[in-house]
Amino acid sequence: MSLIEHAPAHIRAIAPYQPGKPISELAREMGLDESDIIKLASNENPLGASPRALAAIENVLMEVARYPDGNGYDLKTALSERMGVTREQIVLGNGSNDVLEMAARAFLAPGVSAVYSQYAFAVYPIAVQATGARGIEVPARDWGHDLPAMLKAIEPDTRLVFIANPNNPTGTLASPAEMTEFLAAVPENVAVVLDEAYYEYLSADLRGDSLALLAAHPNLIVTRTFSKAYGLAGLRVGYALCAPDVAGLLNRVRQPFNVSNLAQAAAVAAMEDIPFMEECLAINAAGMIQLTDGLQGLGVEFIPSHGNFVCCRVGDAAAVNRALLERGVIVRPVAGYGMPEHLRVSIGMEKENTLFLKALAEVLGK
Repeated sequence: MSLIEHAPAHIRAIAPYQPGKPISELAREMGLDESDIIKLASNENPLGASPRALAAIENVLMEVARYPDGNGYDLKTALSERMGVTREQIVLGNGSNDVLEMAARAFLAPGVSAVYSQYAFAVYPIAVQATGARGIEVPARDWGHDLPAMLKAIEPDTRLVFIANPNNPTGTLASPAEMTEFLAAVPENVAVVLDEAYYEYLSADLRGDSLALLAAHPNLIVTRTFSKAYGLAGLRVGYALCAPDVAGLLNRVRQPFNVSNLAQAAAVAAMEDIPFMEECLAINAAGMIQLTDGLQGLGVEFIPSHGNFVCCRVGDAAAVNRALLERGVIVRPVAGYGMPEHLRVSIGMEKENTLFLKALAEVLGK
């Protein structure tokens, strides 16, 4: 028996996560100039990072030879003051993906199950499978989470439920009332991970009070990230908010020093730069209108989105994606999510959105 065959079967069966194509990779493949390429594939902030965050990074550069604060005191303090929770309720992650995997490792094992939705974030089934647990995928409703069906799918051995709200890659949203009703009905011994990676993009009337839900439901774990609206994707910093005893469990499986000192300093500064965040959200709102109006003008069907991206149906998405790449436009195929006719397009700056729509029109012969 080979070395690889000695690995557990559930590990060998995992289909690795496929990230968005980097600009440098496309430039090498197609012989293109990197400056001529636009990347609308990974839901990154097109405005970049806050100037305050960049200044904070410079201020701690000389400390990179030292390990970061493993407890993340300054960042936890800033989050505690902003969110109205205690530091003991906060778990820091190397991106929110890290926290999602902590939840899986803390609650799952062979012989138990986890529930997630069809068309939900690809990390959920990967994290579940890596523990040897059984994944229960619930068919989507209108491309989004069917919460009543997910509730019915919970079995006696279910220990964890993943919900993305807004959902990636479809952009769908469960209303605050739907989430409240769902959490009230979930058994108390089943942990619910509410993944709010795109929470900041929601308008005030659509934002549920997750923190109030957290106070009412000790089995709730709310995860958020600095990778999207805050523009710190390259630094990898996210966090979970949960009951102190649940945070204690997650910290048992958290790697030491999992969030760098650069990331911690940048995240604190990014939270303080409210004008920059307001500008980012305004650019996203305008870009959403530009993209959706443009897609409608091309007769391209899309899923209404509450994030910083739009998932559109283009027919043979693999062929369309290839043609876009040849034109220096990187978007995200989502065939791996069971959506072979769709492409997910991140909202960029006005010029980037215009170039994408022009390239798509050429490819579709519109």
